[in-house]
Amino acid sequence: MQKGAVEAVAALHAAYQAFAASDFEALTHVELMAVLDEYETLTCRLPSQMHRMLARLQADTTPGELGAATWNSVLRIRWRLSTAEAGRRLAAAADLGPRRSLTGETLQPALAAVAAAQATGLINGGHVDVLRDVIDRLPGFVDATTREQFEMDLVRIAAGVGPKELKDTAELRLFLLDQDGPLPDDAERERKRGVVFGKQGRDAMRSVTGDLTPEASAVWEVLFAKFAAPGMCNPADGEPCISGTPTQAQIDNDHRTLAQRQHDAMIVIGRIALMSGDLGQLNGLPVSVIIRTTLQDLESRAGIGVSGGGTKIPVKDVIRMASHANHHLAVFDKATGSALALFRARRTASRAQRIMLIARDGGCTKPGCTVGAYGSEAHHAVTDWAHGGNTNVDDMALACGPDNRMVHRDGGYTTTINGRGEVEWQAPPWLDNGQQRINYAHRPELLLRPVEEEQQSPRGRTAAPTTGGSKPGLAEHDTDHADGGTGTRGP
Repeated sequence: MQKGAVEAVAALHAAYQAFAASDFEALTHVELMAVLDEYETLTCRLPSQMHRMLARLQADTTPGELGAATWNSVLRIRWRLSTAEAGRRLAAAADLGPRRSLTGETLQPALAAVAAAQATGLINGGHVDVLRDVIDRLPGFVDATTREQFEMDLVRIAAGVGPKELKDTAELRLFLLDQDGPLPDDAERERKRGVVFGKQGRDAMRSVTGDLTPEASAVWEVLFAKFAAPGMCNPADGEPCISGTPTQAQIDNDHRTLAQRQHDAMIVIGRIALMSGDLGQLNGLPVSVIIRTTLQDLESRAGIGVSGGGTKIPVKDVIRMASHANHHLAVFDKATGSALALFRARRTASRAQRIMLIARDGGCTKPGCTVGAYGSEAHHAVTDWAHGGNTNVDDMALACGPDNRMVHRDGGYTTTINGRGEVEWQAPPWLDNGQQRINYAHRPELLLRPVEEEQQSPRGRTAAPTTGGSKPGLAEHDTDHADGGTGTRGP
């Protein structure tokens, strides 16, 4: 930043301190309302400067130079944001921040009218969200001039109403505009297609929403006509009918709704696909459901299992699933899982080793990463294969592709496996703010350990970046836990 920006942000801090020290008790309600008006205006204006700074940052450097795989990771790690919030800020900056042409000249923001209104404090964050959403949903047939006029009209309306009224008006304008356009074409349908699985709730259920193309609708119509017919795929039957024609008794005793029959049909269709053996491999393993649980939970018929994708499954369902077909479903005992700790004198991990890593790590081990085990690779966490590393379960960990590549580069992450077999990641200097080194996203139960047990955790062996200069290892940064470590292994 220029010196002026450094001094300005320091002055902003000083102004805030003076404001925080103000005596609001001495103000009348009229004066207090006037102060609140100014405070609200400033609150509305400040995000516009964040957009400017993020745009400048992205023009000046790359995520890789800062030690991250993506800009989302930079924001999420540096300022401890959620993935969704980091994505929201980046998307807002892309719409409302200044842009650059290929020749380097500065261009107006993509949504220039919205950006100008925000910079002057005429609209708040709720208005901005509504405006960005509705403009993004403009049909593809709308030309640039009409889009600009549409944006300016809505900004003018937003300056005088709340987000709710703005949204109602915007939806009406969008509806009327859509009626004037051509019938939806293939490109528009392709743009809208999608299926979204919501997050798992406390009842272990997940919602599903989506828009199907005519082709996808036709496929599922015939599948549901077969497998969701009354009497088909009914889990309440002792021997559910999953092929052929159900008996009249099965039809008469089927009291499920259509939605429930279609849900049960999807399970059977998925199970048939998994058992077919025609799905190939996923990261070196046959496509199959992999679940980890403990022997204690299985014996007590309590607790949960966790799939390779992170889905929590009640143990009674784990047991039932295991009884269907063991070639696509595996249940692990953490106490006896060491039998899968095979040692190999080759670069790639065996199937058994991958299964053990899935059972132990549950997904990418980099802190904050939510990629599940099905989307992760076997990573040499102690020493890279090219530099003499061993392909052993206790030397390896799961990491998604982008995070795996962030370790083996200059100025990248350093990984280690501590004395409890947990993978720890040391962030590079630009992203290191003292954050957690262990990813608890896939193993939240680790947070329930007693404090004294956590304090006794020894550090393990460390894998440093394999190119460029040397980088300090975890043991050198955290001498309080160095009793069990062996320092850093450089390239």
